[in-house]
Amino acid sequence: MSTQAIPVGSRLGATARSEWIKFRSVRSGPFALGATALIVVVGAWLLGAANRGSYLSASPAGKAAFDPVFTVFQQIELAQLFVGTLGVITVTGEYTSGLIRGTFVATPQRAQVLAMKALVFAVVVWTCCTAMSFAAFFLGQSVLSPAKHVGFGDPGVLTAVFGAGLDLTLVGLFGMFIGVLVRHTPAALAALFGLLAVLPIVFVQIPGKVTKNLGEYTPDAGTNAYQLVHSGAYTLGPWQGLGVLVAYVVVAAVAAFALILRRDA
Repeated sequence: MSTQAIPVGSRLGATARSEWIKFRSVRSGPFALGATALIVVVGAWLLGAANRGSYLSASPAGKAAFDPVFTVFQQIELAQLFVGTLGVITVTGEYTSGLIRGTFVATPQRAQVLAMKALVFAVVVWTCCTAMSFAAFFLGQSVLSPAKHVGFGDPGVLTAVFGAGLDLTLVGLFGMFIGVLVRHTPAALAALFGLLAVLPIVFVQIPGKVTKNLGEYTPDAGTNAYQLVHSGAYTLGPWQGLGVLVAYVVVAAVAAFALILRRDA
């Protein structure tokens, strides 16, 4: 039976199962997710403990500017590198091993393969990272007490906690699509780390107000998703910040889908 005669639902289900098996087989996957969990959860405890005393001794202005959510979520910027790495190696490992050729022989619909790969990755990573965010929030706020701390009933808190999971998931997808474009792990990681970690620093260091303002629109804008207190020339809120990151992911995705249809495996 030709692939065209197979019902679309069955074909999509088979592709999804295949991509799930391959995702579970990524050797560095458990390490990347484990390292992410360690950084996010343990980091929240350490940051909460470290900032509790500084809040109590701060000036009234310092206390007013204190963000109890971002205080225990700052380490997510480091965790992004591990999730992004997982996204990269999920794709580049398949190219390096040559498994991608067999995948495209079994499923010639390349766009379908990439879409299912991204969907499986997004569901698993979002579930794990959102759970980590909730655990980090509860632990971090318990350590911050009796200094300024918040609960889910406070304005913007639930959005920030879910936003942290979304930010990590989007960074992972960004790494995946960069991996499709570059296909080689070291080069893809260099491109991802450059965009996530180096580019924001470059904009800050270059003199000029315009450059610094444009620096708010790097992929790092996603960090606004888990902040209650926002600053900067444009004061991007949580959804605006995530929107900037989504735009980077969409551009990378469009380029990846276009290239995977034209380029040999």
